[in-house]
Amino acid sequence: MTDSQVISDVMDPARASALCAVLGLPGPVAPGDALPPFFHQVHFWDPQPPGALGRDGHPKVGGLIPDTGLPRRMWAGGRLAFAAPLRAGVPAEKHSRFEDVTRKSGRSGALAFVTLRHEIRQEGQLCLTEWQDLVYRPEPDPSDPRPDPPRAPETAQDRRAVQFSPTLLFRYSALTFNGHRIHYDETYARLVEGYEGLVVHGPLLAQLMMLMAEDLLGPLAGFSFRGASPLMHHETAELCRDGRRFWVRAGDGRLCMTAAAEAD
Repeated sequence: MTDSQVISDVMDPARASALCAVLGLPGPVAPGDALPPFFHQVHFWDPQPPGALGRDGHPKVGGLIPDTGLPRRMWAGGRLAFAAPLRAGVPAEKHSRFEDVTRKSGRSGALAFVTLRHEIRQEGQLCLTEWQDLVYRPEPDPSDPRPDPPRAPETAQDRRAVQFSPTLLFRYSALTFNGHRIHYDETYARLVEGYEGLVVHGPLLAQLMMLMAEDLLGPLAGFSFRGASPLMHHETAELCRDGRRFWVRAGDGRLCMTAAAEAD
């Protein structure tokens, strides 16, 4: 295991332009343009050959991420501190470090939370610090009762309806080089990992909330988010806002993700 990693990227404007297209945002992005928050997710790929992948399509653990002995991975949440805008077409370096692993017992059994810290610099300047929290869980047991998901708040200052097609999830997976099969292989998602459909990416939900926050509050200084329950591709959801608090509400009223924004 190594506890650190450095990846360089030219921050190709074409990738940012493609993400704009996927999200229905104006484009294209030109060299030198400031990137919207969280767009670095389409950069800093770390491609691995097929033999280095696990059954779920992610790279096998044991490198930057320790092997916790638990097979099912999800993005639990994260926190970002924005120091300066990242700019398209300007070479950048992403320094990643393993920070911590914490074991807990949850409603579905044993859990392991892994925290990674990423720092991204352009032209020697620290632009972004990100703490990424991953959760690893045991295999699903069909005989176990499903826990009741948390309920979302009923009131909000602002609401925006969102929908997610399999095509959208596939294109987002491709742009972020995310091979996790729960986002594009419905048979795998249902039969192996026990979901009720394709799972909407946690970072995609966070991305949409960040864009909403920037639209309503102005440039962001920080943003944090935490998953509460998975959202399936066939569900309609709402992005909700109350002050600087944000959340994702599924059509049945359950809470899928919470977030908090810090404006400049």
